[in-house]
Amino acid sequence: MLKVFQGWMHRYFSDEEAVVLAVVLALGFAIIISFGDKLAPLLTGLVLAYLLQGLVTLLRRWHVPHALSVWLVFLLFLGALSALLGVVVPLVWRQITNLFNELPRMLVQWQAQLEHLPEQYPALISQGQIERLIGSINGELGQFGQWVLSQSLASLPMLVTILVYLVLVPILVFFFLMDNQKISNWMVSQLPRERRLMNQVWTEMNQQIANYIRGKVIEILIVGAVSYICFAVLKVNYAALLAVVVGLSVLVPYIGATVATIPVALIGLFQWGLGNEFMVLMIVYAVIQALDGNVLVPILFSEAVNLHPVAIIAAILIFGGLWGFWGIFFAIPLATLFKAVLYAWPRGVEAAHDAAPVGHPGTAEQLD
Repeated sequence: MLKVFQGWMHRYFSDEEAVVLAVVLALGFAIIISFGDKLAPLLTGLVLAYLLQGLVTLLRRWHVPHALSVWLVFLLFLGALSALLGVVVPLVWRQITNLFNELPRMLVQWQAQLEHLPEQYPALISQGQIERLIGSINGELGQFGQWVLSQSLASLPMLVTILVYLVLVPILVFFFLMDNQKISNWMVSQLPRERRLMNQVWTEMNQQIANYIRGKVIEILIVGAVSYICFAVLKVNYAALLAVVVGLSVLVPYIGATVATIPVALIGLFQWGLGNEFMVLMIVYAVIQALDGNVLVPILFSEAVNLHPVAIIAAILIFGGLWGFWGIFFAIPLATLFKAVLYAWPRGVEAAHDAAPVGHPGTAEQLD
């Protein structure tokens, strides 16, 4: 067993670059796991700057000076942020408030409908089962109400956190965009001169991560906007809130669409019952999901590395459990990084050994 372990260590860690790459990856994951909540503004600014860097690069190709390109993109970012805070957030907040005010009436209506089920289907369900179900749901709702109350009491620290984000994140985005080359050069200077394995992994990952992040943001915006337009045309209650839920659901492949169906169906059911309007709503929602999965996703992620659905779900569960929202957002890029390292590592180390001179006296001493 010891010989097997020594052979494995020699194969994968006998190359200096492989050891450095392993240390960099382990150190990066350890820092994010340990200090992720404290570094959240920095990571948020880095992600947003990464998204906006494509626009800066595009302006540079049009021979716009770097400083002017950064300022134009940064002003565009501030305009989009102002529109989000001034239009979308207040609209969604009003609809959340209205939904909480309507919950008691909706619960009474839902309870009345459940109590009629034993009369309609006496062979399938009994009055006792309905009473236990109602009691269980009322208990869960009570716990949810207590959680909402505790969150509202803790709203002051949350407001302070939001204010910190609103001040720090734009500043970080600006400096990441303006000094992108300086930061990159400094980071590269800290790495070994021989970086063939690192360059191989980075070359494979850089374009894919950029395409994934930008594509995912575009997908969220398109799905959310189309959902809001459709819900507003159908006059669905809480259209903006449901559109936000549907838009964010694309972050979690396979699972998100299924989970988002529940609030859409419940709102439609409470608003119209099992009528024609409800059926039209569910058909429209199914069409949106079908177009997203079969048309929009292939267009936006045509260059993404294919991952097995089980690997995607496992990555979402692992990284989402570690880092919450950002873990879910970066689950697929992180899984792709793991796959790239897994495939590049043996080839990189073995190529390094194959390139070394073999069979000449004094070779080992020279390498030492």
